[in-house]
Amino acid sequence: MRPIYSPASQVLERISDELEQRKVLFAGDIQDDFVVNLTAKQINIHTTAYHHYCRLLPRAKGQITFSVVPEAVLFEEIDTLIYYWPKTKLEAQFQLSALLSQLAKGVDVFIVGENRAGVRSAETLLSPFGRINKIDSARRCSLYHFQADSRLAFDLAEWWQRYQLDNGAVIKNLPGVFSSNHLDVGSELLLQALLPRTELLHGHILDMGCGAGVLATVIGLTNPAIELTLSDVNAVALRASEETLQANHLTGQVVASDVFSDIKTKFDLIISNPPFHDGKEISYFAAETLISEAKKFLKPNGHLCIVANAFLPYPDLLDKAFGSHQIVLQTNKFKVYLARYR
Repeated sequence: MRPIYSPASQVLERISDELEQRKVLFAGDIQDDFVVNLTAKQINIHTTAYHHYCRLLPRAKGQITFSVVPEAVLFEEIDTLIYYWPKTKLEAQFQLSALLSQLAKGVDVFIVGENRAGVRSAETLLSPFGRINKIDSARRCSLYHFQADSRLAFDLAEWWQRYQLDNGAVIKNLPGVFSSNHLDVGSELLLQALLPRTELLHGHILDMGCGAGVLATVIGLTNPAIELTLSDVNAVALRASEETLQANHLTGQVVASDVFSDIKTKFDLIISNPPFHDGKEISYFAAETLISEAKKFLKPNGHLCIVANAFLPYPDLLDKAFGSHQIVLQTNKFKVYLARYR
């Protein structure tokens, strides 16, 4: 059966013959198996997404790493970089700066992405640093070829963002992490629902899909005795969570996990503002898995508390998994759900 590829990978298929004799590094918003099915002299892969890393690892033909920025080993002998444009321009600028700072001069760079995600801004982003040309357009995607005149400078320290909440919590963040420069409305509502319920805030708490660690940090500051675990699939989010905990003089375990894939213990409370996108595509997988499997990772009388857009189909899932649920706070756009493991 022929593999089903994303529109961006379908565009790359059109130049696959040209890539057969190349040594290629793939990076960016990789969503499918094109990177392991392509025929080339060498294929290295960098991803910031743990679930994609786990899926690709068994079939990788060369080096593959999961990290915030790519390691030097990935660039050895590489003559071609293929970059999948992510969902925001700032994330693309961050990732491309890290990649181009390590590429040798003269390496061919192909940038592919959906027009709706803003891939056309690659022209204005990169034209000051070299020659960039659109070489193909199909499937509502664009493919660019770029060659840098020199290496770009990159210093991770310059990309950190910082903001402070009303309670004094300091949030550290990087491009590509949800709600990078402010507290999002959903998380704020979840905290408004939880903080008065002090009977829930004890023991061991898991912040699933932690992002920059906002939820865990605010709750941790209410009670230093709480044991915190934070998990996410995004390497950048995990790094941001570590920095946020440190900035607030808190300790916690930060774990790369595809929902519960790498979670090894049970909790008194699981909290989450679960995503319903994977990259640019709508996906309920993470939230559905979180709800359906949460009881396996809760202690008796433990609770699951999540916030979600009001239109999302989670009440039936909660009732199926837990028998019942409560809506403890809601607005026109969001609802906070609470379910108990009896």
